Amino acid sequence: MDKSSALEYINQMFPTEASLTGVEPLMQKIHNEIRRVDTEILAAVRQQSNSGTKAKEDLAAATCAVEELMYKIREIKTKAEQSETMVQEICRDIKKLDFAKKHITTTITALHRLTMLVSAVEQLQVMASKRQYKEAAAQLEAVNQLCSHFEAYRDIPKITELREKFKNIKQILKSHVFSDFSSLGTGKETEETNLLQHLSDACLVVDALEPSVREELVNNFCSRELTSYEQIFEGAELAKLDKTERRYAWIKRRIRTNEEIWKIFPLPWHVPYRLCIQFCKKTRKQLEEILNNMKEKPDVGTLLLALQRTLEFEDELAEKFGGGAQGKEIGNDIEEIGRGETGQNVSDIRKKYEKMLAAHQDNGSEEKKGNKELSAPGAGFNFRGIVSSCFEPHLTVYIELEEKTLMENLEKLVQEETWDIEEGSQNNVLSSSMQLFLIIKRSLKRCSALTKNQTLFNLFKVFQRILKAYATKLFARLPKGGTGIVAAATGMDGQIKTSDRDERVICYIVNSAEYCHKTAGELAESISKIIEPNFADTVDMSEVQDEFSAVITKSLVTLVHGLETKFDAEMAAMTRVPWATLENVGDQSEYVNGINMILTSSIPVLGGLLSPLYFQFFLDKLASSLGPRFYANIFKCKQISETGAQQMLLDTQAVKTILLEIPTLGRQTSGAASYSKFVSREMSKAEALLKVILSPIDSVADTYRALLPEGTPMEFQRILELKGLKKADQQTILDDFNKHGPGITQPSITPQMVAVAQPAPSHAIASLMPSSASIGLIASREDVLTRAAALGRGAATTGFKRFLALTEAAKDRKDGPFRKLFNA
Repeated sequence: MDKSSALEYINQMFPTEASLTGVEPLMQKIHNEIRRVDTEILAAVRQQSNSGTKAKEDLAAATCAVEELMYKIREIKTKAEQSETMVQEICRDIKKLDFAKKHITTTITALHRLTMLVSAVEQLQVMASKRQYKEAAAQLEAVNQLCSHFEAYRDIPKITELREKFKNIKQILKSHVFSDFSSLGTGKETEETNLLQHLSDACLVVDALEPSVREELVNNFCSRELTSYEQIFEGAELAKLDKTERRYAWIKRRIRTNEEIWKIFPLPWHVPYRLCIQFCKKTRKQLEEILNNMKEKPDVGTLLLALQRTLEFEDELAEKFGGGAQGKEIGNDIEEIGRGETGQNVSDIRKKYEKMLAAHQDNGSEEKKGNKELSAPGAGFNFRGIVSSCFEPHLTVYIELEEKTLMENLEKLVQEETWDIEEGSQNNVLSSSMQLFLIIKRSLKRCSALTKNQTLFNLFKVFQRILKAYATKLFARLPKGGTGIVAAATGMDGQIKTSDRDERVICYIVNSAEYCHKTAGELAESISKIIEPNFADTVDMSEVQDEFSAVITKSLVTLVHGLETKFDAEMAAMTRVPWATLENVGDQSEYVNGINMILTSSIPVLGGLLSPLYFQFFLDKLASSLGPRFYANIFKCKQISETGAQQMLLDTQAVKTILLEIPTLGRQTSGAASYSKFVSREMSKAEALLKVILSPIDSVADTYRALLPEGTPMEFQRILELKGLKKADQQTILDDFNKHGPGITQPSITPQMVAVAQPAPSHAIASLMPSSASIGLIASREDVLTRAAALGRGAATTGFKRFLALTEAAKDRKDGPFRKLFNA
């Protein structure tokens, strides 16, 4: 350590004078420590010196050992080289002997095989000449194996000669076998008892020859078997369509008769299978010629019978050679058409799908079992359609017959339709609708059992035309004519007078059209599953469904027209009321009671028959008709006094209440909120019109602009006439009205109009009175709306007594807008 730190250490050890007495013991301790360190240093130096000497000795010993090891390795390497040279000299002669032995062994084996080949070829030649097929088959296998050993010696003359000789022997065997098989089926097998065994042995020879020989032999046999068939059914007598069934009987009889004889063919040859394929091809060719050469259209019965027998034959072949019958799933799909009615409960649906699942599992297990039992012939070849497809271009006569039958059935169903529903029916659908789809399902089953190609698609087009014709007949049954706003929009002329039965019939037509709309979609879906995939995308019933949707719309509009016509007498009665001479406001008028009676007699029936969706549509159409019509009917009155306007305002509120209660009356309140809003909006226009009529002469223009901003000058002039103003007085007000424009355009008018359109209780009158700052200008917007809100409030709440109380209270006040209303 440096001096400063040493001093600090000393000062720290001896901070006081009294502590100096410890100097001697400290010094003694330090000296002892120095001596101990010196001793350790000396011992370490001595030990290091001894270690260096020993390390040199060990290094010298290791170097000596390495030199000795290297010497021994060189000595071993030298001895190894000497040993290798010695071994090579010893084995040189042994290797030559080994190669010689290998070549001699190969030569001996080759010569032995050559001897065997020569002998086998000679024996095979003898067997071929004697037609010893069983022995020749085994010998052929042996010669083939021996020839495979001489593939590398093909260029040697002797081998080439033997191969050529073997080729000629095989050709001789082939010709002998073909010659012997030509006698099969000629009756010689019954005369020569050993002929079948002889031919069975010949099959062994054919299997030993090339695969092409077997193919040629089977084809020749099938062609020879079918020669008599061609000769028989190309003649003038049997070459007819009505003899088609006899063709299939011939081949089945041929197979059954020769079943025992044809057992000579090995099973892997599949001779009956190959024979049936050639038979189907020849039959198709002959039937095509018969159908194409017919001068007239074929008889439908004969054509369908021939097709049916052909399909049955194809199914038999498919079951025998390549698969089971199809059609159960198709039948199930067709049966499901039109079964989605509301009467089907949850348990029925569950049972239906459990049944479908069980059927699917059973089909799967049967299919696996069948795949194990079936042999190879069916793989890659489909018997279904191999013959029957030739009928496809000629089935137009069948489709024409189906269309004619369907049309006749449709006419019969419509003629027999009672246009009524049996008691206890759940879906309220006409029987003709359900019967029509039953007939269509039967027709679909018939056609799908015959074909699933172009003909089925043509039948689908027939179904479209039939359903469109039925939609036309439903529409024709609707009552004709129409008046009113809805009629003007639809272009229907004349009035529609509907009785209670007519209304029920219209509801049945709506339900039937809905049923047809839904079932037509199910029909298209089922056909798309049945028909061939290339036609599936074109199967579409949207046009037919549009037709039935149009029938539904026209039916509901007709229903509204019928009610409109019923309201004609009540609307006329409204105009005949002496509104100008009424002395006081009483209960609702008789025409309102008439409207209520009409609705209470019709709406419950309609609500019980129509679905919620179409009942809501009917309500919307009814509200859109009655609201504007009631508004327009006010203008048809001659003159309306203030008392008459108050009475009419009371009637308007009563009509509004009646209309709002229609959903409850029909026991369908699902869409009541939107309907109520719609009715309130439409009827508020009539209320606003009456409040304009109630307003004083000096503010009528401002009130009209505020409550009816979309009004016209002609309408305003008619209001002045209803108020009883003379022409001269009208002109001044009209000039002022035209000068300021037809409507008030402040953006805040709409919410105020909503407030006006809704009736308010009497305790809310105070909130409608403006402050003293806004009383000065009578034409101000707020003042006009306040007046309008007060006009007729008594008539719009609880009747005549409340109205009188309001008017008397207003007259007693000396200021305020209510006082001004009675100063005109």
